[in-house]
This record gives sequence, C-alpha cells and structure tokens, in this order.
Amino acid sequence: MTVRVAWHRRIPWLALVAACYAAAQLALAAPHLGLGWDETVYLSQVDPRNPAAYFSAPRSRGISFLTAPMLAVTDSTPVIRTVLALLSAAALYAAYRAWRPLLGPRRTALAALLFAGLWTTVLYGPQAMPNLWVALSAVAAVGWFLRAHEPGPSRAVLLGLGGAVGAATLFRFSDGVWLAAPLLAACAAVPAWRRRAPALAIAGGLAAGGAQWIAEAYVRWGGIGARLHASSATEGGMGLHWAGGDAWRSLNGPLLCRPCTLPLTHPELTVWWLALPVLALTACAVALRAGRPAETVLPVACAAALSVPYLVLIDYSAPRFFLPVYALLALPVATLADRTVRAAHPVPARATVAGVLAALLVVHLTTQYTVLQERHADARATTGRYQSVADDLRRLGLRPPCLVTGSHSQPIGYYAGCASADVSGNNRNTTEAALLHRAITEPTAALAKARSGPPGYAQDWTAHRLRGTGYTAYLPKPHQHPAGPVSGP
Repeated sequence: MTVRVAWHRRIPWLALVAACYAAAQLALAAPHLGLGWDETVYLSQVDPRNPAAYFSAPRSRGISFLTAPMLAVTDSTPVIRTVLALLSAAALYAAYRAWRPLLGPRRTALAALLFAGLWTTVLYGPQAMPNLWVALSAVAAVGWFLRAHEPGPSRAVLLGLGGAVGAATLFRFSDGVWLAAPLLAACAAVPAWRRRAPALAIAGGLAAGGAQWIAEAYVRWGGIGARLHASSATEGGMGLHWAGGDAWRSLNGPLLCRPCTLPLTHPELTVWWLALPVLALTACAVALRAGRPAETVLPVACAAALSVPYLVLIDYSAPRFFLPVYALLALPVATLADRTVRAAHPVPARATVAGVLAALLVVHLTTQYTVLQERHADARATTGRYQSVADDLRRLGLRPPCLVTGSHSQPIGYYAGCASADVSGNNRNTTEAALLHRAITEPTAALAKARSGPPGYAQDWTAHRLRGTGYTAYLPKPHQHPAGPVSGP
C-alpha cells in the first residue's frame, strides 16, 4: 500500500497535461492552418521579408517580440505553428506550476486540464495571438502573488510576480492594467498583505511591460490620452455596452462576432459557460467557510476584473477575449471538484462522486472537440481565401514592392508580399491622394467584395474578378501607371 501511494504521488500530472496539450495542438489545431488577419499584422512588424502592416492603437507588441526570433530564421507557417504549440504548452506548465505549493499537484493539474481542454485554448495555442499568453501570465501572476505573501518570500517569487504582470502587460497593455488593479487593491485592503515588496513587484512589472506601449503612444499619437482615444475609436467607441449576450452568442463561434447579430450555435453546449460563474461563487462560499479564502477568492476577483472590458465596455465579442477569465476560474472550479469528492463518505460514495465528475469532464472535453473541428474548418477556409486572392494578384502581375488596398488588404497584402494601406475604417493609415500618388510608382491593387463595386478612387481602374474568392481586384490602367503596365491575367 505504501509503495502504491508513493508511486501515485510521483506521477507528474501537470507535466502530463502540458504534454497532452501540446499533442492536441499539433494534431488538431496547427496542421494546414494559415495565418489569420491579426496574426499577419503582428508578424509583419518583425518579418524581414514583408512590409509592416498598419499597427492600430489598441494593439501591443508582445506577440511580435515573441515571434521575432522565429521569423529571423524562417517564414514557414508550419514551423511557426509547431514552435508556438510547444512554447504554449511549456508556458501552461510554468503558469500552473506556480500554484502547486498552494493547491497541491492534483488540483493544479485538474485546473490546467480544465483550461487546456477548451476549444479556444487548443485553437489559439499555436497562433500568434496575445490572449492565451495574457491568460497564462495572469495565472502565474496570481499564484506568485499569493506565494509572495507567505512568510519569508524569496527573491525568485517576487521576480516571478513582477515578470508575470510584466508579460501580461507586454502582450496586451489594457489587460495588464486590469490584472494589476485587483492585485494592488488586495495589497491595500487586506491587512496581512500590506507589504511593500509585492506591491513594488506588481508596479515594477506593470511599468516594465507597459514601457514600450507608453513610449509608442507619445511617438505615434502624441501621448497616452491620445492613444487611448484612438483605441476607443478603433474599438467602435468604448463606453457602457452590455456585451454579455454577444459573448454568449459567440461562445461556440464565430471567431469574431462584429457585429454580433448571428444566432447562437449549439445552444446545448453552452451549459458549462452558464454554470461557470455559479461554480466560481460556490467555490468562494466553500472556501470562506473552510477558512482558506485567498486561493479561491483572489483568482475569481482577478477574473472578474479581466472580464470587465469585454462584458461592459465594447459592443462586440470574440471567444478568445475570455481566455484569461477561463484560465483563472479553472483554479477554484478544480478546487471545488476536489473538495466535493473528498466530502463524500463512505469510500464507495466517494468513488461514485469521482466517477460522475470524471464522466462529466469527458463529455465536456468531447463537446469542446466538436466545436474545435468546426471553428478550425472556418479558420482554414478564411486563411485559404486570403492565400487564393494573393495568388491571383501575383498572376495579375503584382510583385514586391507592391501595394494592396481595400477590403482585407492587411492579411492579403502579407500573403502577397505587398504593403497594405487603407483610406477608411479602423486601419486607415493614408489618404486617397497619397495612395494614388503611390500607385504611380509601384504596382497597386484595390480589393472589394465582388458585389460592392470599386472604391471611390478606383472607379476608372480595370476590374479583375477573382473567381472562387468573392473578391474583385481593381488595377490602374496602363496609362495611369507610368512606371510600367501591370500585366493582365
């Protein structure tokens, strides 16, 4: 019996979860998935082979910094996907590993499994997108925060706290602020946590992670206030908007619900999402009664703070926005599940409860796999269309240096190796006069949906229908292009 217990305790549950997470990404999410719109923007900032796309005010450059070493070596999408899958699995292990002294190995591994099993977590693990990295940074930050308030915290613990807050801020500045706010509030509100070192670590991490964003705000926009104003305009006007219904309708897709007028898909698969706040509050009540509320209440408080901008400040939604919330709430839910099993007596009853919960987990993971397949197919179709349009533009004669403008110009321009520019919309970065002047000196294509007609500045350009893509490309006529005619199809 002693040997069996010792062997059971030596099983590296968290490492196994991380390994399975990596395998799931490589088998289910990474294969044949091209680069999405936002990914092309982030990657283009550090890709030596392509012009940088317009980088709008709300974005942060953490993902660009993360992928820069990869792009310095290769532009192979499968290689980038593989490296990111392995890195995200390692980050999952590291983030939840900070909680093992607080919750124990089994609860920690279960929390990691609950989060890693979501379709959004699997789909975005190998993608160059910031939300998953914010989520894992938040999990690590809250864990290191709690450990920093144990007697005699080491310098490594404080560095972990500051580094995790800094990472979250670097990947997404606004999320870093929403994460740091409840942690600093806890330092002020809880007498036992009124220590200088943890508060300084949080403030230092926030400053270090936000330094680049703040410096860029002054260089490009004229200050923090101006950048925040531009960010609000890009997001459609940030203010009091209840987006909870949008978040629910987009839970199983689409990947971006803007405007969010589509009906809910798979309503029967939303039970877990509707139950999640109930489970989190129940876990808090149980923890308060047990006299150990910190490990449960603080992650719930941070999750609530991180959900604010996506529930009440914008009028659209995307499933990935809530990855930090899910990552944090997985901790109290795992703790509640373990306490539920332990509270069952006698032993046969405990086994029954454990079996029921395990069965529910299997059903949940199965439904997540179903949604993952559908959304992965959607993403592949979208990125495949970008590639098809880019291939057609090359057949029309566009070769770098070249310019793509109009509908979806940023991702399609990246696929074609061209610069991108827009005269209107959220990514407006030029004027019609400047664009027409540029079209004189380099091959240019204006894209529009097939039935929408050409942009105003391209009314007399030649139309080329790109069959099977839903797009029409408008190219300047030879006499409008003194630098040399653009060849026909």
